[in-house]
Amino acid sequence: MKKSIHPDYHAITVVMTNGTEYQTRSTYGEQGAKLQLDIDPSTHPAWTGGNQTLLDRGGRVSRFNNKFKGFIGG
Repeated sequence: MKKSIHPDYHAITVVMTNGTEYQTRSTYGEQGAKLQLDIDPSTHPAWTGGNQTLLDRGGRVSRFNNKFKGFIGG
């Protein structure tokens, strides 16, 4: 294996959407970095059986709902 061409593989902390944390090894960031997830298996519909939990980051969902609250599609 060639020297100094591979990324550094080190320990990081992954923070789930519900606040739980776990340690893993990754090439993300630096040693001891925290990776904050916006979507994880507890909120993504692929793992929740289709029950989606909307996370309102920066008011986007609220703005969408206000914009289209009177809309009746068909």
